[in-house]
Amino acid sequence: MPIQILMPALSPTMTEGNLIKWHKAEGDIIKAGHVLAEIETDKATMEIEAVEEGVLGRILIAAGTENVKVNALIGLILEDGEDKSALDSFKAPEAITIVTTVSQTEQTVIAAAPTDVSKVNNERVYATPLARRIATQKGIDLHDVDGSGPRGRIVKSDIENFTSPILSAEKHTAAAYVDIPMNNMRKTIAKRLTESKQTIPHFYLTIECDIDKLLSLRAEMNALPKATQKLSVNDFIIRACALALHEVPAANATFHDTFVRHYSTVDIAVAVAIDGGLVTPVIRSAEQKQTSTLSIEMKNLAERARAGKLKPEEYQGGAFTLSNLGMFGIKHFGAIINPPQACILAVGAGEPRAVVKDGQLAIATMMTCTLSVDHRSVDGAVGSQLLAAFKELIENPLMLFKAM
Repeated sequence: MPIQILMPALSPTMTEGNLIKWHKAEGDIIKAGHVLAEIETDKATMEIEAVEEGVLGRILIAAGTENVKVNALIGLILEDGEDKSALDSFKAPEAITIVTTVSQTEQTVIAAAPTDVSKVNNERVYATPLARRIATQKGIDLHDVDGSGPRGRIVKSDIENFTSPILSAEKHTAAAYVDIPMNNMRKTIAKRLTESKQTIPHFYLTIECDIDKLLSLRAEMNALPKATQKLSVNDFIIRACALALHEVPAANATFHDTFVRHYSTVDIAVAVAIDGGLVTPVIRSAEQKQTSTLSIEMKNLAERARAGKLKPEEYQGGAFTLSNLGMFGIKHFGAIINPPQACILAVGAGEPRAVVKDGQLAIATMMTCTLSVDHRSVDGAVGSQLLAAFKELIENPLMLFKAM
């Protein structure tokens, strides 16, 4: 019996994914460990490897297909000694026969006559016969229509919902808009953060940090002849978060329905903006790493996050998140907690402000930081202790280089 290749669950939140590319073709010999395909999850693009040996007998879900459910059958491998006749007797589960939602009438048409293909402007256009017939009746050029079916196939609903961009611009110039379909990452962000705001009792604590000493120390360190790694302000902030959480372990926690889990090591998730959303790669045991080490690790994680190459273990977990929008000029904001974490720190831009020092008016570079806290896990006093420890470290940056 052929070996089934199923759509894998590559992260705890994954319910469906996009099959981006097949690395093997039908008839190719498959060995354990061979890369079979690339899957786009809600966090990254990942490769799936074969665990069985044989010959790739049939590809059931084509490259480019979106929203393939986890555990859906995507291909078949013939075992040693099996021939193609084994494929003819294999019946695929009905759940994968149609990957997109279409009307019952159009399903019948697709089953009877798969995909009608023509060339328009030297480019292939895939459309069902029913969609093509309606397009002809309405005088719609299929080349102008975006298909929502498998492999970009144009289906009936695409034609019925199509509006000529020229007519739309002429008649509704003031209301012109573009609908951008949500990818898996955007869907996951929407679901999890809606859940967070609806179910987590957030409260917010804000402090102001004087970062003049930190900026001065950073400049000196980056100017050293042997400084191969330029440190950013964010590197110092990560280090300060790690040491503060080590000092106030009650804030290094996650919430679960019947218990609160406290951690003995500090795993910090750091928000990284990417095209279409954000990811939060995790720096493990951050309290045990010096600022320069954190800088190198964070840079590597951020680069691979933007390239969609993070492994699941690199963005899963963590009990605390840091979100820094200071580089965008944002002065102050409150971040949404990423469940089951108990806290997230929102860091704004440092800017010169008038302050009072020793009873005298002075100018200092101040940075506003707001801690969002899950009141089910962490009380106000604990959150305040964490921010106090963080502020002391930021304003006395030499303390960031103490050994643990």
